[in-house]
Amino acid sequence: MALDNILISPVLSDKDIAITAALAKEIWTHHYVPLVGAGQVNYMLSKFQNEEAIANQIMDNYLYFLLRSSSNLGYLSVKAEDQHLFISKVYVKADARGRGYGKTLIEKAISVAKEHNLHSLRLTVYKYNLDTIAAYEKMGFIKNREVVADIGNGYVMDDYEMIHLLD
Repeated sequence: MALDNILISPVLSDKDIAITAALAKEIWTHHYVPLVGAGQVNYMLSKFQNEEAIANQIMDNYLYFLLRSSSNLGYLSVKAEDQHLFISKVYVKADARGRGYGKTLIEKAISVAKEHNLHSLRLTVYKYNLDTIAAYEKMGFIKNREVVADIGNGYVMDDYEMIHLLD
């Protein structure tokens, strides 16, 4: 499938950070409210994906990228760790899903991993986000372990850690 006029650009400016935070609010509200409820989504957005949080993550060596065509379609956040590239966030707007954009963002993550001489990708995904898990498995990720993390305010992340070994 050809994805014409796609641009993946680094998030560097305050304007790009604002666009990323707005995308997070739109995507997370649409996708995660049915899975975990509005309370947890609002808490997570306010704690992890507002403009200040994104700027702080960038200062902490997270790389953010916007996926654009004629509009903003999604975003990716990664961080190089000891032996692997951690994919912190990979999100595509609802009306753009199923068109290969998620795979395009994973391919960007693979490129970043190789630039850093890393040999695997690592991410966490909500255990009951079944369509997303299936998509990751189709791209070569395997479930490595279960991860439950207390994120505060009475909420936990109940995830699978998935890994993808690179050639």
